Amino acid sequence: MSDRNTLKKDLRAKHLSMISLGGAIGTGLFLASGSTIAGAGPGGSLLAYALIGIMVYFLMTSLGEMSAYMPDSGSFSTYTTKFVERSLGFATGWNYWYNWAITLAFELSAAAVIMKFWFPDTPGVLFSAIFLIIITGINAFSVKGFGETEFWLAGVKVFIVFVFLLFGFLLIFGVFTGDPVGLSNFTIEGAPFHGGVVGVISIFMIAGFSFQGTEFVGVAAGESENPRRDVPKAIRQVFWRILIFYILTIFVIGALIPFNDPSLTMDDSIATSPFTFVFSKIGIPAAASVMNAVILTAVLSAGNSGTYVSTRTLYHLAQSGDAPKIFARVNKRGIPVFALLGTVAVGSLALLSSLFGDGAVYNWLLGLSALSGFLSWVSIAISHYRFRKGFVASGRDLSELPYRARLFPFGPLLALFACIFVIFGQNYEAFLGADINWQSVISTYIGVPIFLAVWLIHKAVTKSKLIKYQDMQFPKM
Repeated sequence: MSDRNTLKKDLRAKHLSMISLGGAIGTGLFLASGSTIAGAGPGGSLLAYALIGIMVYFLMTSLGEMSAYMPDSGSFSTYTTKFVERSLGFATGWNYWYNWAITLAFELSAAAVIMKFWFPDTPGVLFSAIFLIIITGINAFSVKGFGETEFWLAGVKVFIVFVFLLFGFLLIFGVFTGDPVGLSNFTIEGAPFHGGVVGVISIFMIAGFSFQGTEFVGVAAGESENPRRDVPKAIRQVFWRILIFYILTIFVIGALIPFNDPSLTMDDSIATSPFTFVFSKIGIPAAASVMNAVILTAVLSAGNSGTYVSTRTLYHLAQSGDAPKIFARVNKRGIPVFALLGTVAVGSLALLSSLFGDGAVYNWLLGLSALSGFLSWVSIAISHYRFRKGFVASGRDLSELPYRARLFPFGPLLALFACIFVIFGQNYEAFLGADINWQSVISTYIGVPIFLAVWLIHKAVTKSKLIKYQDMQFPKM
């Protein structure tokens, strides 16, 4: 392959870890974590995050096994194409690209709202434009520059979470207030499992979205200096860090703030963030401003890493003949600049749609992407199951794999059924009561029939078939 169409392998292990951390630790943790406790109680929230964490663990190990052995910037669509079926790989690739291209618009909108905290009289669109230029510039410079930027942006979030946990535990023991709360908020009436089974299930959905972005490491593996060494290391570090951060954060919030505290059910804002509450308790001046700056960092990090993975996905689609060839062109710095511009253009158009009328078009665009991440996770689970089956059927020895997922086939099968459960349970409230809220149902699930339509139409045109185990190709290491 010519250098004209080749990416630079300049990402190190620390970059892979932070890219995934940057995608998974965001506003959901800083703002919405309190509302999960209000909905299911501290015990119910801990249980929901732990169960979803187990599912994500198996997904990550499945992805790690494939991406360490066969690193590729196309990641999920590549593995689905090679080990399941080409049309499903086509639909998976476009689904994943669209998901993060639209997410860029969401992050730009969020950044504008955050900046109004300090500059209430300045038009939000100005800040969105500034941050769009910054994110585009970071992604256009070099992959190593992107990796370093994401390393520090994600590092800020990790540091704040660490500080929050440290001082949170000190508050639990009454170090600053002289009044230790211990686990008293876990034992008040209605706790710890407020809402029962329904409450826990409702948090499944929130927890699932919170963990999205951990799969970024699979895309970044295609530009890793040493994927056989770095991908397994990143997989292990990212999962445990994210799980520990989320579980401990939920525990600290549940211990410090009663689940029936009205502030937990207010609209998510800087002032009502549990992080702001803790920092105010320990006497940090202007705690709301501090958290506002941190959340801005989180938004920029998510937009930055989302732009990266969507650009690489579009680049891969073009390389495989599933998108215009111009998107496969790479500049001398190894950046697929046309794929980047195409991704940024779609995100910009989606952002502009939010500025006109009542924002209905923008809301529908977000609705289309709502379940895209879970559909990608389903593809990972299916691909890994068939990858391992095909690898053994071809006579290859499992010792050849640089990283081997544990508990096969239980792991990918559990992840598969858990993802399907989360997808179809996403808006179960709409089916409760005498009359079904069909508008809500359509806006929530519209992404699923569209994904199926893209898959089946491509399948009808190309006549693609399920790949047999004996026909799978595995490169020699």
